[in-house]
Amino acid sequence: MSFEIVTIPCLSDNYAYLVRVGGRTALIDAPEAEPIAAEVAKRGWSIDEIWITHHHDDHIAGVEALRDGAIVRGAERDAHRLPKLDFALSDGDGFDFAGSSVSVMDVSGHTIGHIAFHVPDAKAAFTADSLMALGCGRVFEGTFDQMWASLSKLAALPGDTLICSGHEYTEANARFALTIEPENADLLARITRIKQARADGKPTVPSLLSEELETNPFLRAGLAEVKTHLNMAEADDAAVFAEIRRRKDSF
Repeated sequence: MSFEIVTIPCLSDNYAYLVRVGGRTALIDAPEAEPIAAEVAKRGWSIDEIWITHHHDDHIAGVEALRDGAIVRGAERDAHRLPKLDFALSDGDGFDFAGSSVSVMDVSGHTIGHIAFHVPDAKAAFTADSLMALGCGRVFEGTFDQMWASLSKLAALPGDTLICSGHEYTEANARFALTIEPENADLLARITRIKQARADGKPTVPSLLSEELETNPFLRAGLAEVKTHLNMAEADDAAVFAEIRRRKDSF
């Protein structure tokens, strides 16, 4: 089964995604309608489904303008502050899209009710503001423990999974990552690639989960070398993650 994933820049630094398979198209998040509608029209497609990750306006503002008969899916826990849902979803739910299974993962922390969509056949997970390229979302509504549990859940996916996240924050995330692992050779090499991509006007997302596991400080809180660098050798993994997140918040 052949999948096409299209990354659409929106607003100043957001991304929406189109997933095309079997003649059907799903849109993941709708920060604004115009660039998404233009991309869909350019390709001669129509939007069959809209999958919402969380309630923040920069992920849902374009839903109503783009709905036009499309099925809208989002989190049951978040339904009271999302556009009207046709299907309300919970952690562990699954649904069929054009003959492929889609798994729903609760990845609360950034918000309560934030979900990710894992499409194994496409080797892709749409993570929005949970796991991001070289980063993770701020913990606005949940707890650090909750966010660590969500990231750990995503980290357990196959390494060749494309992480389709919601923002172009990667350069800033890279500068912070260097403060946690200044001698990480994989990180240094990745920063070179990031700088080249941005110089060429290209997105730095999606990224491979395997690359995140090698370079993303928020996924590496359990490693002995990271704990030692932070003078937290005896701390549990969640506590180390919380310290890294606090440092990033004030970076």
